[in-house]
Amino acid sequence: FTECTESRSHLPNCWRVVFLLHSLLAIIHWNACAFFLFSRWIGLGVDKWVYPAPQGDWGDFSRQYIYSFYWSALTLTTIGELPEPQTNSEYLFVTVDYLTGILMFATLVGNIGGIVLNIQKGRIKFQSKMDSIKVYMRQTDVPSPLQEKVIKWFDYLWKHGYQVDGQQILDALPDKLKAEIGIHVHIETLKMVDFFKDCEHGVLWELVLRLQSQVYSPGEYVCRKGEVGREMYIVNHGKLEVMVEEDGCIIKEFRKGDYFGEISVLNVHKHQRRTAFVRSMGYSNLLCLSQKNLMDVLKHYPRTREILTQKGKSRLEEIAKDPLVDDTEDQTQMHKDMCERMSSLEEKLEKILQELKSKQTS
Repeated sequence: FTECTESRSHLPNCWRVVFLLHSLLAIIHWNACAFFLFSRWIGLGVDKWVYPAPQGDWGDFSRQYIYSFYWSALTLTTIGELPEPQTNSEYLFVTVDYLTGILMFATLVGNIGGIVLNIQKGRIKFQSKMDSIKVYMRQTDVPSPLQEKVIKWFDYLWKHGYQVDGQQILDALPDKLKAEIGIHVHIETLKMVDFFKDCEHGVLWELVLRLQSQVYSPGEYVCRKGEVGREMYIVNHGKLEVMVEEDGCIIKEFRKGDYFGEISVLNVHKHQRRTAFVRSMGYSNLLCLSQKNLMDVLKHYPRTREILTQKGKSRLEEIAKDPLVDDTEDQTQMHKDMCERMSSLEEKLEKILQELKSKQTS
């Protein structure tokens, strides 16, 4: 019963503590009963060690049980402060009780230590990996700002419950169970991706098994313009900013449910290159799907492959709507001109404000 309850409980450590306390109280209870029976066998009230003669309150059942339980608890916890035994049989009884108490105390400490260690197991493992990376960065003379960035990234993972080796944990499960967990975790995000709306149900199950969760820190680039694209990204949490030029003006923002890079994974054009810079605003959690993984799935679903390929071609035609779709010189120049005009307007506005301030002071 206890093993079944522990394996099915959502709070196994709490159950272990409850079971341990129950076992402790049961042993104290049995020992209290043994003490009272032993006292009756010797004779109630014949000396100071045994239970007093049943006169007045001492004859009440509740007093008999509470005193016996009190005596048992003090003896088994080796606290003592009880009357000394008077006979050999009493000495023998107390000796056996003390030995039982020592054994019980050692078992209790060991079990409590195991429970605490099990509770802290995830944190200890996480901290060990973090310490290893700190040592590596010190030995390789990684700059302090970059070290701080890495440490903050680890802190973010821990605070938000992300597992560095989460995929390894799930690998112990059968594919069907992994898919069910993946569907439960990512289904809401996948529903928001219209790119997969017409896919067969089996395709979604296969894709969920191949999605890789990636966390990006503030200011980190997800992709850069000109890189060969081999992955598609779906925004799970956070925000991303899109720029045509590095550190240029922001032309678009990606939020939860948005996606980009689908042209690259569909391989509509060989060696499709990224057409913009995508940078994380704050910490962002993205679901990454590689070209290889998508092709491995689609080779078993030719109908879905045709649908997605058609969608990819349609996206290539929507040049004006999404700067990530195509890399045309006209569109790049258009965004560059827009940024230059914005910069010019900001400079003019700043000059006007300075003139107003100078007039006010004069």
